Amino acid sequence: MSFLELAKKRYSVRKYKDKPVETEKIRKILEAGRVAPTGVNAQPQRIFVLQKKESIDKLNCGTRTFGAPLVFVICVEKSLSWVRPYDKKCISDIDAAIVTDHMMLEATDLGLGSCWICYFRPNVVKDVLNLPDNIEPVNILAVGYADGEPMPADRHDTMSLRKPVDELSFYETFE
Repeated sequence: MSFLELAKKRYSVRKYKDKPVETEKIRKILEAGRVAPTGVNAQPQRIFVLQKKESIDKLNCGTRTFGAPLVFVICVEKSLSWVRPYDKKCISDIDAAIVTDHMMLEATDLGLGSCWICYFRPNVVKDVLNLPDNIEPVNILAVGYADGEPMPADRHDTMSLRKPVDELSFYETFE
């Protein structure tokens, strides 16, 4: 499968089968997050793996994981993230997004469904994971076997879900 085929196959799953994800698949997803590029290769990501029902239930007090049997919480240690010297922009959120994207696409390639979640109460996540002050939760990735029919891969072309590339792309300047 080509990269574009994989990217088009992925969709947000909001209902999962009550089936655990195999350890080998979890390791591959974590490896995808490990090899993701980060600014100056600082690797500020800290990835938490939740598989126990009681842990996920606690997390659900501050978000919704849609019944996924596996949840990754992608955090960053901001002090390790690269800061652009010209405007002091810390790229920790960008690093976390790249890591999450790699993990999400690996899950798709392994036949798993996922849902990228940014709608959560950070204080609840910090409490559930017992995070120190220097670790910030950025993204949650719910993962498991989808329960239901997958979205069609051609939906990007046939269902008007995406703007045309010409509306999103500019050559040389904004004119």
